[in-house]
Amino acid sequence: MRTVSGLDIHKDSIFMCILDEQGKKTEEKFGVTTREIKRMSSVLHTHYVSDICMESTGIYWIPIWRLLENDFSLHLVNPQFLKQLPGRKSDVKDAQWIATALLKELVRDSFVPDGNIQRLRQYGRRINEINKDLVRCEQRIDMLLQRCNIRLSNYVSRTKSKSYRKVVDALIAGETSADALVKLIHGRTVNRYGKSAVHEALEGCICESDSDLLQQYTQSFDMLQLQKQQCLDAMVRMCNQLYPEAFSFLLTVPGIKLVSAAIIISEIGDNMELFATAAALVSWAGLRPRNDESAGKIKSRQITHGNKYLRKALMECANGAARTKGSVFYFRFWHLKGMKKHHNAIIVAVAREMLTVIWTLLSRHENFDETYHLKKKTAS
Repeated sequence: MRTVSGLDIHKDSIFMCILDEQGKKTEEKFGVTTREIKRMSSVLHTHYVSDICMESTGIYWIPIWRLLENDFSLHLVNPQFLKQLPGRKSDVKDAQWIATALLKELVRDSFVPDGNIQRLRQYGRRINEINKDLVRCEQRIDMLLQRCNIRLSNYVSRTKSKSYRKVVDALIAGETSADALVKLIHGRTVNRYGKSAVHEALEGCICESDSDLLQQYTQSFDMLQLQKQQCLDAMVRMCNQLYPEAFSFLLTVPGIKLVSAAIIISEIGDNMELFATAAALVSWAGLRPRNDESAGKIKSRQITHGNKYLRKALMECANGAARTKGSVFYFRFWHLKGMKKHHNAIIVAVAREMLTVIWTLLSRHENFDETYHLKKKTAS
């Protein structure tokens, strides 16, 4: 006789419902500490539970999954696919419904990678956070210079450039003379806009508090850059140690470099048996048009919601591959460009094709063969 359990997980509590094929229910509430989860595990063992289903509620399911994954067959389900009937919403009834859906095999499991991929993914997500913080830090530095009426960004387009950083460091050191600051600007910039225009843009009014804040912002920027590099090094090291074959396969694809390959592995792993077809992987990544049709009319063909981290990495790779002359993705890009498609739609199409190629390479355990794919495109 099969016995299953449904868990309704909250920040500070877990509602458990054990259900067998005869309809017998056992319900109990637990805390979320490690001791409470282990006590719940012993109760589940006592009732000979084989399968456990839970909703992907924020990050609250992760520690429970970690503590139970070695003893039970776990199922993680998108809450959107397990909605309770209206008027029957309570924590206990939610747990009952989850258990019932699992017993009747009405649940569709979400993709949960193994422990190594999850650890690798943490570095990738941290890099995404750092990139956002770096942009904010650059914006704060530029806003502070604008506040001091130093219009450097009017002539130096990138705040990461050497000229920009030299001027900022000089201001922190107490140098406010425009004659001295203009000497730090690259000669090409000065020749392009004229020395007098650049000199005038550097005539500002900076006080001690501005210098102190500039120093804090630059220190934060440097620290974030260091942390980003540490995460990148850790990701590349783990990929070389744990997934050397898949890592080398991805590096043969045009447009994919070390960082992109590591991020792709951190999101999909190296086992393509988890995705039945390339189309399933493309759909999971959110790179396929949605099915939004009613009365024979197509309402929308926008891409679906999917893994935004994987999609972003693939879009960046697609932009690079589209500029790699002679590659199959280069020809694909210009073929769609000739059809007057929008640039963003073309990049999505190239990214979709790249992900299909990635699934094929990891499934067949082979390097990317440019000649093979070019012949295949020509034949089609």
